[in-house]
Amino acid sequence: MEKNGIAFCKFSACGNDFLIMNGEHAPTAIEEFTRRICDRHNGVGADGIEWVYRAEKDSDLRIRLINADGSRAELSGNGTRCVAAWYVDQHGGELVRVATDAGVKRCELTARNGSEFSFRTAMGVPEVGTPFAVPVQGKLLEGVPVSVGNPHFVTFVDRFPGDWQRMAREIQAQSEHFPQGVNVEFVQMHIGDAIAIRIFERGAGETMSSGTGSSASAAAAIAEKHMPRRLHVHAPGGSQMVEWISGDELFLSGPARLICRGEFML
Repeated sequence: MEKNGIAFCKFSACGNDFLIMNGEHAPTAIEEFTRRICDRHNGVGADGIEWVYRAEKDSDLRIRLINADGSRAELSGNGTRCVAAWYVDQHGGELVRVATDAGVKRCELTARNGSEFSFRTAMGVPEVGTPFAVPVQGKLLEGVPVSVGNPHFVTFVDRFPGDWQRMAREIQAQSEHFPQGVNVEFVQMHIGDAIAIRIFERGAGETMSSGTGSSASAAAAIAEKHMPRRLHVHAPGGSQMVEWISGDELFLSGPARLICRGEFML
C-alpha cells in the first residue's frame, strides 16, 4: 500500500462489477471505506469489493465480499469469477480454488483473450424450497426460495413489471420471511433452453447481472417449471450458462473482464 492510497483492480462480469483489493491493506473502518470507493459519483464505482486474503486449506486464496452499501455477503458467483480472473492474470494456471463464506468454489478457466476471461465455476448443490406467497402492492406474489450459498426469492412473470424494482424492495423489506435479507429475481421463461432475468440484490440494488442470481433462477426454473437442465440465462448485462445436469452440483459459465487498475486515495 502506498502512503496515501490503496491499490485496486476492477473487473466486470456481464456488467456486474467488483473491485479486487488486498485484505491486508483494508482500513479499520472497512464498511465505510467500501461505501466510499464503490460510490459511482465520488468513488471508483462498483457493486462491491472482493477483499483477498491468504489461502486457507484446500484453496488458492480466501475472499470476503462486502457489498456497495457496506453490508457483508456470503457469496457472489460473478465476484468469485472476477477474483479467479484476477488470480490467473497474476499467477497463471487454469484452475482456481476460491474460499468464500459459502465454501470453496472451483473456477476452471475455459478461455482467455488478453484481459477477457471465461470460467466454468462449480457452485455447489442448490437448495430449492417450497414456493410461497408474499404480499406485494396489496396482492399476493408467489415465489420460490432458493439457496445457492446465499438466499434468493425467485418469481416467474409473463413480462417484467414496469415497477419491478419497487416490488423487489417491498419483498426484501419483509424480514419475517427473510430474516437474513434476500436477493430477488424476476424470471421470464423463453421457448427452448433460455430464461431472462431481472435482479435486485441485497446491498447493491438493481444489478446488470448476477452469478448466484442466474444460478438460483435456473435452479428454480428447472425444479418448478421443468425447464432443460442446461439453460442460457439472459440478464441486461449479458448471458451466462447454467448446468444442473444430475440434480447435484450446479455449474455456472460466463465471462470476466479486467477493466482497470489504480489507486484510491485515502
